[in-house]
Amino acid sequence: MDAFTAGLLQRIKATESDLTRARETGDDFLAEVEQAELEDLRRLAAEHGVEVGATRV
Repeated sequence: MDAFTAGLLQRIKATESDLTRARETGDDFLAEVEQAELEDLRRLAAEHGVEVGATRV
């Protein structure tokens, strides 16, 4: 796995965690921000052929 792929997958994992935490604490604004970031990261992964786990938050 190259550095780009590893970094992208790590950012996705961190964003998923942040999204879960925002939802659990009831921070709707932060949840929206994290959801948008996650969608952008998943789009970037798809554009570069990076397989992302099937987990959805």
